[in-house]
Amino acid sequence: MLRAEKIERENSLDAIEFYFQKGWTDGLPIVPPTEERIYEMLASVKMSPDTIVGSIPERGRVFTAELVAINAVMAGCLPGYFPVVMAAAQAISEPDFGLHGPSASTHGAAIMIAVNGPITKQIGLNDGANALGPGNRANATIGRAIRLLMINAGGSPEFDRSTLGTPAKYSFCFAEKDTDWEPLHVQRGFRIEESTVTVFACEGPNQIQNHSALRSENILRTMADRMSPLGSFNIASETEMAVILCPEHYQHLNKDGWTKETVQQFLYEHAARTVSEMKKGGIIVEPLLPNDDKVYKHAVPSPDHILLMVAGGEAGRFSACMPGWFSYKQSKAITKSIKAATGFT
Repeated sequence: MLRAEKIERENSLDAIEFYFQKGWTDGLPIVPPTEERIYEMLASVKMSPDTIVGSIPERGRVFTAELVAINAVMAGCLPGYFPVVMAAAQAISEPDFGLHGPSASTHGAAIMIAVNGPITKQIGLNDGANALGPGNRANATIGRAIRLLMINAGGSPEFDRSTLGTPAKYSFCFAEKDTDWEPLHVQRGFRIEESTVTVFACEGPNQIQNHSALRSENILRTMADRMSPLGSFNIASETEMAVILCPEHYQHLNKDGWTKETVQQFLYEHAARTVSEMKKGGIIVEPLLPNDDKVYKHAVPSPDHILLMVAGGEAGRFSACMPGWFSYKQSKAITKSIKAATGFT
């Protein structure tokens, strides 16, 4: 039995307007969450409405299966997408994700959802052209469902103190493209045939272009430079970082014998700034010392703190990086098996 208050309106347009008035949307129209639609969502994961699937302890907020389903309907999800939404809701509730911090910070982090495994093809998630942009229902509505959950059950209207925010907070969901390299979820300890979601609190995409480099090292140096600007949140703290290689960059690197691990190692070593640069930029407020131009601060604590993926259209040499929020000690990327989270296979 559903516990949410039942609201009756004359028609769908009236219901949509009512939700706007109540502040229950992300600023865009929603799909009215009828009882039938909510139960269709719950049936896809065989969960009862009152199942507790997550929480934000600092706010006294609890996510039930019913609340997740309501917001998935509002976002425009199909029932087949709901196992991904449910796994993502559970993943952001893991203590190591530290949901309260990035969702309340003035930094304005988005919640990135990267999906791996067979489910990406089953539900039509986009890993190709415009993978991080609009145009695909699964990508758009899965990411949007998590944002609406934060608005309507996570206390975002009260706690979100984003200075600028980012369009990625509306929705940030995509699939990793199948390549010769190890996919992200296998790197993170899952079997290749498993379907998983990886959630990560991060900035919106910072695009990286290099159309002219003939050597792989030059492509990677361009990426490393974009990963380590003085004005990025990560350069002064210990954050993880997501890096998405476009297919053209991936193909160039793969042809030259690079692997995910060797790319991660190179980016770790070269995405760095000297202490001298950081002091001149006011990132470190201390007097300059003679050796400051020889001491480096890395953009990430280690190669393993780079979440490296391939996605995007076959044409164009545009990759991207997404610095994480504050410190991996306060907020870590979480990868969760969709089957373990929902029973869906």
